[in-house]
Amino acid sequence: MELSPFEARKLALQGQGLHRKDAFGRGVAAAERAVQQLGYVQIDTISVVARAHLHTLWNRVSNFSETTLDQLLQRRKVFEYWSHAAAYLPIADYRFSLPRKRQFASGQRHWHPKNDKLTAEVLQRIQSEGPLRSSDLANQAMPKGTGWWDWKPTKVALEQLFMEGELMVSQRVGFQKVYDLTERVLPSNVATDMPTEADYAHHLINRFLTTNGLGTAGEIAYLRRGMRAPVQAVCRDLCEVGDLVELKLPKLSFKEPVYALPKSLSQLSKPLSRRCVRILSPFDNCVIQRSRLRQLFDFDYQIECYVPAAKRRYGYFVLPILYGHHFTGRVDCKVDRQSGCLQVLSLYLNDVQHADFVAALGAELQRFADFNGAQDIDFGMIEVGGQVLDSVAHKQLITCLLPK
Repeated sequence: MELSPFEARKLALQGQGLHRKDAFGRGVAAAERAVQQLGYVQIDTISVVARAHLHTLWNRVSNFSETTLDQLLQRRKVFEYWSHAAAYLPIADYRFSLPRKRQFASGQRHWHPKNDKLTAEVLQRIQSEGPLRSSDLANQAMPKGTGWWDWKPTKVALEQLFMEGELMVSQRVGFQKVYDLTERVLPSNVATDMPTEADYAHHLINRFLTTNGLGTAGEIAYLRRGMRAPVQAVCRDLCEVGDLVELKLPKLSFKEPVYALPKSLSQLSKPLSRRCVRILSPFDNCVIQRSRLRQLFDFDYQIECYVPAAKRRYGYFVLPILYGHHFTGRVDCKVDRQSGCLQVLSLYLNDVQHADFVAALGAELQRFADFNGAQDIDFGMIEVGGQVLDSVAHKQLITCLLPK
């Protein structure tokens, strides 16, 4: 089946739940459905604006609150583990976390070398005392420079046990994990049989293509060690029996076959709003694979908090702006929680010729400020089409964005 670039972009966005208000409903149940549809929600610690996992779900559940994920975790509707990164995952997908857990249990290290004696002691304490946080296990920090986060040894032991599957996160207090034995956290009705390699490949294919519409084996197996070749093999088999469709995208230079589920292709006839504006988290499911973003949307995006300050082009925590089927800019924001102000440190737009876009962007900025608990918005530098606006044009655009 041949698709135009427009159709490919539409297909890629169709399952994301971004273009329709309350696509998953409202409340805690809606957040659960959103996690189920997305397959995972990435967790991140950076908090210059609302953290990534909150931001991602807020963009899809209009009355989402900061406590919603905590409720889902405590109700055992989601669990924390590693997807391609730390994430909340649907509890029904628990068995597909087992291959990675087996890798860690068999000797793979998690950031730091394993201390068998300390790990056994930490496990024994949780067995006898019940759920514990890292702060409950008093221990000196590791010397600076010994590890990525310079965790204290008991934190390393907790995370090793977590990655091996001996422990799960039963809840969070603030942003601190509370660890408990897996047998005391995991609901008894959740499947725990180890998937075969083919089972796991089928799972990755269905999860990715349900959410993202189309993709290559490399995108489907993104950061899953050893799974690219099995995914390729299963994709070929599914195409032969008609359970998968290989797409032709002559105007997009993909270097390997691109696949879609027949049920996703049937959604192409449905409309997708061209006027919807969304300010996305850098870790949103829609943008997390940067090469895919360039390939499909011609949008060259990088989060710059990991780039030395002198080499940043757009800013520390620059956020992508989605408008309909296109990415039309980026905004570097920071919330001053003391003053209650959303600081738009810099705003970069491709164009502002369309009044509908400017009005929708202004409304989204206000919505984003409300979500972050900010009463005011303060604008810094604004660049349009590669040109920094002078003071007059700057003031005129802000008036259009936020008319009083």
